[in-house]
Amino acid sequence: MMRWIRKHSPSRDELVKNRFIKPFAGRVMHSYLWKFNRRSVPRGAALGMIVGIIVMIPGFQIIASALLALPFRANIPVAAATTFTSNPLTTPFILIGAVFVGNGVFGLEADPGHFQTLVDRQAGITEWLAWFATDAAPALLGGLMVMAVVSAAIAYLLADWFWRYRVSRKWKKRRLAMADQDDSGE
Repeated sequence: MMRWIRKHSPSRDELVKNRFIKPFAGRVMHSYLWKFNRRSVPRGAALGMIVGIIVMIPGFQIIASALLALPFRANIPVAAATTFTSNPLTTPFILIGAVFVGNGVFGLEADPGHFQTLVDRQAGITEWLAWFATDAAPALLGGLMVMAVVSAAIAYLLADWFWRYRVSRKWKKRRLAMADQDDSGE
């Protein structure tokens, strides 16, 4: 996965030359935001999950995750890549799941089936606003917040575990290689 992210991410030089990033290049291009290390990668994964679930607008997700990575010292490529967990295929499931979570956590009674009915009927803005005036908006927004925080915690823990696992495997290979070298050298 890391190879895929590195291959499809723009290089630092390409970003520095971008006219939108040029004014912030000194801050955005700082090395700790682009290096893959044990602290920045889990932060980037958690930040990307929060932004991906709450923002849900494809272009803004990446921009928001990159800008929020600055104060949190999170890895920008990982944060941007993690936002893709919410995409056109997963967004309806996330929204319906958020209504269920919001209903369960906050004791609301929003009807998630009505959401699908509005989508199928291609409802107008007044029907959508009427639906949001019920328990739907608090259930949806509250559910999104809960899902974002829980997903971020899980992403952080998984990224941290994966990092530790990968490093321990490398050290184990080194120890075995050194032991083989010592055995053959004697």
